[in-house]
Amino acid sequence: MSISLNPYLIFDGNTKEAVHFYEKALGGKVISIMTYGDMPADPNHPLTDDMKDCVMHAHLKVGDADLMFTDNFPGTPYQPGDTVQIAIHPREEARAREIFAALEDGGQVVLPIQKMDWSPLYGIVKDKFGVTFQVNVPGEQPQ
Repeated sequence: MSISLNPYLIFDGNTKEAVHFYEKALGGKVISIMTYGDMPADPNHPLTDDMKDCVMHAHLKVGDADLMFTDNFPGTPYQPGDTVQIAIHPREEARAREIFAALEDGGQVVLPIQKMDWSPLYGIVKDKFGVTFQVNVPGEQPQ
């Protein structure tokens, strides 16, 4: 069974600044920065111009470690104490569903596990201890 974990840091509109700060401070390398505007348009959920510039996902490699970042989605409450989540990346979809269900027991589903543009399965769940996990099956990586 192959699985990896990493911290997922959430900021209030200043993710790009934070990524570049940590890149310099920790001697890391920015792998990617994707904004909400980079995603395919969804007529059911149109984005304002300021939303399009917010970071949906950023990846910083520091040595062998991965740090991931996002801006809190505009218009949703930003809770300073809830700004670090754990991202879990099981390779198998069945294992992702098992992990999600186990974490959901006594907890709360934030985003049901489902297919996304970047992943065959992705979901967010807050466990019974208040820890938020993102379960993400890695999609096909471009060669």
